Amino acid sequence: MSLEPASVFTHPPFMNAFLRRLVGAFLFLAVLCVLPCGVEAASASTATNSFPFPVPLESYDDGEITGVMEKLKHRIDVEPFNLIATLLFLGAICHTFLTQKFRHWSHVLEDRHRARIQQTGRTASAKGYKNAKDDVSFGASIFHFLGEVEAVFGIWVVPLMLMMLFKFGADNTVFYVNDKVSYHEPIFVVIIMALAATKPVLNLAETVMRRVAALGGGSIAAWWFSILTVGPLMGSFITEPAAMTIAASLLSKQFYALKPRPRFAYATLGLLFVNISVGGTLTHFAAPPVLMVAKSWGWDTPFMMQNFGWHAAVGIMVANVVYYLLFRSEFESMVSSRIVSGPGSDPDDIEEPVPIGVTVVHLIFIGWAVVNAHHPVFLFGGFLFFLAFYQATEHFQYRLELRSPILVGFFLAGLVIHGGLQQWWIEPILGSLSEFPLFVGATVLTAFNDNAAITYLATLVPNLSDALKHAVVAGAVTGGGLTVIANAPNPAGQSILNRFFEDGISPMGLLLGALLPTVVVGSALFLLK
Repeated sequence: MSLEPASVFTHPPFMNAFLRRLVGAFLFLAVLCVLPCGVEAASASTATNSFPFPVPLESYDDGEITGVMEKLKHRIDVEPFNLIATLLFLGAICHTFLTQKFRHWSHVLEDRHRARIQQTGRTASAKGYKNAKDDVSFGASIFHFLGEVEAVFGIWVVPLMLMMLFKFGADNTVFYVNDKVSYHEPIFVVIIMALAATKPVLNLAETVMRRVAALGGGSIAAWWFSILTVGPLMGSFITEPAAMTIAASLLSKQFYALKPRPRFAYATLGLLFVNISVGGTLTHFAAPPVLMVAKSWGWDTPFMMQNFGWHAAVGIMVANVVYYLLFRSEFESMVSSRIVSGPGSDPDDIEEPVPIGVTVVHLIFIGWAVVNAHHPVFLFGGFLFFLAFYQATEHFQYRLELRSPILVGFFLAGLVIHGGLQQWWIEPILGSLSEFPLFVGATVLTAFNDNAAITYLATLVPNLSDALKHAVVAGAVTGGGLTVIANAPNPAGQSILNRFFEDGISPMGLLLGALLPTVVVGSALFLLK
C-alpha cells in the first residue's frame, strides 16, 4: 500500500486514525525510554551546585581506554542516559530532514479539507463561525507545525525533559535547563536578526552591493556575485547572523524573486550558507565556532587574518566563480523574468532614502549588540532603546518583523539544550584523530551538530597541537553550510528564503547545493595554510 499523501489521506477517518497512531507511537517511544530511568527517580538528588548529568568528562576516568568504541561503551555503562539523550538528538536530526515532507502533507490535507467543505456544503456560517478562517483542518495544522524547521529541536526537547524528570527529578532538570545551558547565542541571534532586517541597514547594505554590482554592469549575475562575496565577508565585522540576514534579504529581492530554476536556487542557497560560515573567520569575534576557542587558545584578529581569513576569502571567490561558470546560462534565462516583471517591480528600483542620522543610529545599535552579545542585560536594554527609536522613526522603517527571529531563537535554544548532552561521544571521536582525519571528521560532525559545539568540545581535548587546533576549526567552519543545523545563522537564512521553495527548503537539496563549495573552501582552508 502506498503511503503517498494522494492515496493515504483521502478519507477523513483514516486521517484521524493516522494522527492517533502518530501520537501513540511518539508516546510509546517516550515510555520505552523513560522506563529504564523511572526506577531511579525516587532516589534523584536535589540540585545543589552540581548537576549529575551530563557527567563531567574527567569523571569517566577512561584515559587508559584507547579504542573509541570501547570508550563510548564504557561511558554508556557509567551513565546509560547518555544513549537516551543521543537517540533523541538523532531523532531531532532525522526530523529536520523530513520537514519538507510534513509541509507537503499539510498542504495536501488543507486542499482536501477545503474540497470536502465545498462538496458537502458545510460552510463556516452554517457552523456558526464568525468567519471562514475558523473552519480549518486540524490535521493540516499539526503537519504544518511538524514541518517548521525552527520548531523541530524545541519539539524534541519535550520528551527529553520528561525523561530527565523521571531520571534526575524536577530540581535537577530545571537546574540543567536554567543554569547549565547558555542561551547567549540564541538571544543574540534574535536581536541581531531584528536589527539587521530594518530598512536603514538593508538600504545601506544594498547601496554598497549596488556599487560593487555596478562594476559588472548591474546585471543579475553582478548582483549575485556581489551579494555572495561581500555579504559573507561583512560577517567578520557585523557578525555572521547579521550578514546572513542582510545577504538573504538582498538575494530574495535581487535573485529569488526572479524565480530561478530549482537546481540553481538550491546551488545558490548552499553557496550562501557555506560562504557565510567561512566568511566570519577574518576576525576572532564574529563566527561562533571561532569565538568558542579564541579565549582558550589565545587567538586574536591578526592571528585569524593570517591563518584563516585570507584563505577563506580565496575560497569564497573561487567557489563563486565555479558556480557562476556552471550556471552562466541560467542568468541569461532570468533576464527575461526581470523584464517581464515590469518597471514597478524591477529589483533595481531604489528605495526611498533614509536620513543618514537614522542609519548611523541603527549601526550604533548593531555595534552595541555585537559588543554585548554575551551580556544579556545590556543586550536587552539596548534593544528596548532601539524599539523606542524605531517607534519615533517609524515613517522611515519597514514593519518590524519579529516572528522569524523568535522562531530562529527557539530553534537555537532547543539545539543548545540537546547539544549540551552530546559531549560524551563527540570528545573521544575528535581526540582520536590525526590532522587530516580530524579536519574531515569535524566537517562531517558539523553537519549533524552546531559547529560552535564542535570547536567548544575541541577545547576540552588536552594537549591539542597547533596543527590539530587549525584542523578542527577549519573543518567546523567548512561544514557549516551542509545542513540548517550546522551553523547558527543558517536558520535565519532558511526563514527568510523558505517561501521561494515549493513545500519549503529540502534538506537534501541544501546538502547537494552545498557540497561543491564545501570542497572548494575546505581545500583553501586546509591546503593554503
